[in-house]
Amino acid sequence: ALAQGVRGAAMSTLASEVIAAIAYLVILCRRNMLVFAKLFRLPSWSKLAPILKGGAALQLRNVAMNLTFLSVARVTQGLDRTGVAAAAHAMAIQVFQLGGIVLLALSTIAQTVIPNDLVQKYDESKQRYVGGKQTAQNTVNRLMAWGLALGIGLGLIQLLSLPLIRQTTPLQEVRDAATWPSILASFSQVINGLVFIGEGVMIGTGSFMELSITTVLATAGCLWALQTLPPMYGI
Repeated sequence: ALAQGVRGAAMSTLASEVIAAIAYLVILCRRNMLVFAKLFRLPSWSKLAPILKGGAALQLRNVAMNLTFLSVARVTQGLDRTGVAAAAHAMAIQVFQLGGIVLLALSTIAQTVIPNDLVQKYDESKQRYVGGKQTAQNTVNRLMAWGLALGIGLGLIQLLSLPLIRQTTPLQEVRDAATWPSILASFSQVINGLVFIGEGVMIGTGSFMELSITTVLATAGCLWALQTLPPMYGI
């Protein structure tokens, strides 16, 4: 075994990112969607300004989310000096990721499908124009319904998988400490199924600033809760 530990995890993550980047470049070139001669050419300001505006808003959202993750890790690791709380938090995150990854994928789908439905285009098979706001709204309703259904289903799967996940550690203290956070993470998927779809819709419609503001407000509420609730209820 290589036994690289944390360094090995970082190296494997970097390797996967490099491989994914190369794969994307190859696919884009084969589909004539990327020209290397224009890759390093600076775009005009008229084309760059909307991207910078949207990117700045999304970057504000990313900063708020990363601040939340760092604060959660800091508070969790400071709950005790034995490492039980940190290990239990890691276990609860594993439970959350069982369904969270699927729901995040739905968010990405919404980012792609909604802008496509907003554009009116002529359908040769139906001999009429399709698309527009009403079509996009119908798609949003269907995605929300799927998000709710998947949130409920994935939450139930997470609850059923708790006995298996508890076997990832031999320490009974960690298992006991992770029980309630894991259960709450399972129930939260019902809300996440709707929230992740909503975020995807807002990105698809270009509502970057509104999404960033709501994320900042949610981060402020989370930081307040992290300062107030752990001393009262522990992990």
